[in-house]
Amino acid sequence: MRRPITMLPAAAVVGGLIAGCATQGPKPTEELTKAHTLIQQAEKAQAQRFAAPDLQRARDELSSAEVANTKGDYDVARSYAESAAVDADVATARASAGEALRAAHEAQQGNSVLQHESERAAQGGGGATSTAVPSAPRSDLQAYPAAPAAPPAPPPPEASPPEPQSNPQ
Repeated sequence: MRRPITMLPAAAVVGGLIAGCATQGPKPTEELTKAHTLIQQAEKAQAQRFAAPDLQRARDELSSAEVANTKGDYDVARSYAESAAVDADVATARASAGEALRAAHEAQQGNSVLQHESERAAQGGGGATSTAVPSAPRSDLQAYPAAPAAPPAPPPPEASPPEPQSNPQ
C-alpha cells in the first residue's frame, strides 16, 4: 500500500508540468512586432518631446516582454507586449496633440502680429516692418493727381407765392 502513496506526488508534479506547458500560448511574435512598430512610430511622431513618460513606459514594457519571451513565459510576454503597444499608441496620440497645439499657437501669434500691423496701418502709424505684406504696385490711375472737388450745388430757388393772374376780359 505504501507504493501508491509515493506515486501520487510524482504524478501530481508531472501533471502540473504538463498543465503548465499546456496553458502557455504560442510565442507572442505578432504582439512583439506590433509593439516594436508602434514604438518606432511614436518616436517618429516626436513622442519623446510631448509624451516622454508614455514612451518610456512602452519601452520598459517591451523590454520586459522580450525577457519573458526569452524565458519561455509567453503569456507574460504577450501581456507586456500588448501593454507596450497601448502605451506607444497613447504616446503617439499625445505627440500629435502636442504638435497640433504648437502649430495652433504659432498661427495665433502670426495672426496677432498681422492684426497689430493692420491696426497700425489703419491709424497711419508709421512705416512698414519686416512682417508687413508688401504693397501692390501702383496702377496708372494712381499716378495722376485726384480731380478737384466739384463746386457746391447752387441753393434751390426761394419759393415765392404764386402771383395772381390777371384775366383780361
